[in-house]
Amino acid sequence: MIDKRTLEFILSDQQEELEAKTQETLCHRREEALVDLKSTQAQVVIGVRRSGKSTLSYQAVQSNGGKFAYVDFDDERLADIEAKQLNDVLEVLYKIYGDFQYLFLDEIQNVNGWHLFVNRMLRKKMHVIITGSNAKLLSGELATHLSGRNKEIPLYPFSFNEFCIMKQVDTVRRTTKAEAFRRAAFDDYLKQGGFPELLTIEDNKGYVGTLVDNILKRDIEQRYKISYKAAFEQLSHHLLNVAPTVVVVKDLAKLFNIKSENTVKNYVKYLKEAYMLIGIQKYSQKSRRRVVQEKYYAVDVAMMDQRENAFAGENLGHRLETIVAIHLKRKCKMEDLDVYYLNDRSGECDFVVCKGNQVVQAIQVSYDISAEKTRKREINGLLLAARQTGCNNLLLLTDHESEEIDVNGHHIKVQPVYEWSLELGV
Repeated sequence: MIDKRTLEFILSDQQEELEAKTQETLCHRREEALVDLKSTQAQVVIGVRRSGKSTLSYQAVQSNGGKFAYVDFDDERLADIEAKQLNDVLEVLYKIYGDFQYLFLDEIQNVNGWHLFVNRMLRKKMHVIITGSNAKLLSGELATHLSGRNKEIPLYPFSFNEFCIMKQVDTVRRTTKAEAFRRAAFDDYLKQGGFPELLTIEDNKGYVGTLVDNILKRDIEQRYKISYKAAFEQLSHHLLNVAPTVVVVKDLAKLFNIKSENTVKNYVKYLKEAYMLIGIQKYSQKSRRRVVQEKYYAVDVAMMDQRENAFAGENLGHRLETIVAIHLKRKCKMEDLDVYYLNDRSGECDFVVCKGNQVVQAIQVSYDISAEKTRKREINGLLLAARQTGCNNLLLLTDHESEEIDVNGHHIKVQPVYEWSLELGV
């Protein structure tokens, strides 16, 4: 048990840390618009560790102008706190902050039974903002105990647009100088990724390695009581090394000598729930085919190689595809769309974007299409998507090429990823 005096010291320290953010240069993110502070639902900002969830929530509350209180349960001094002490936390918060209408709970899933406290706060008409880095613990428990009184807002590391804002790179002017600076910034983004803190530190590999280690050991192994930790960690690093990849459970079980295929399924599910991996389902009109052969991407390109023993080359094509996948996931949430990949015996298309059951765009991604064989393969993938879905909005994304292609009665736009992503404005 933590006594109230100790709680006051801890929460006062956290208040001071939060107030220090007013002195920092922060990036306003599009997802702030999804946080509805007038709602009676709990606003749940969820995503991978260190993606900026706390900062986004803080900015949303600050912009609203209401009085709020804050507690960060990822503080090691609160590691042993129990749900029955959450009312003591509430009392201390009132003492520190005075009366408040908004309660900001950071990484609340660290407290077993937290959902009962949140439910009580909602019944008392308190506006609650929650952040967390585990989809199962948050959405599962909220759905069970709050009967839908929650709104999830997924947050990913910085988009290229946000990266440019923080690097003070002009994203608007169409001059030779501005264009060159954007291209240079995208080269950095392609290699460095979008974790906000990587903009201010030099030891990228150490930072990402520690982050991955924390997710595997704290967010997954401890919570799910994983018995075969070494096999789980080897499998996790392998998936990051080979991403983007379609997971074949039987092959993974054999590769890592795991007897049960269900165990492998659970391991992959845990990685997805912790937002280390993001999944894109296979396109099909039939539901049973969409839920098999999911394709997985690292949640940020930094995780693809900035780890010990990753033994990864530049893999620029895979990195570019990963950036597009994450960008599409972000865009689809903002615009109520869905994204899939298309694959059959005659070929594949990297992404098909749907509005309901209608395909509104087909997208191929290739780092360089200067080789005729590569160019033909990517065009054929788009033509396959057009035949199978009836969609004529065809886009071929590259690192630097830009042109218009007319083939077999179809028009294909070729565009650099950096230009495309900035046009989307997310």
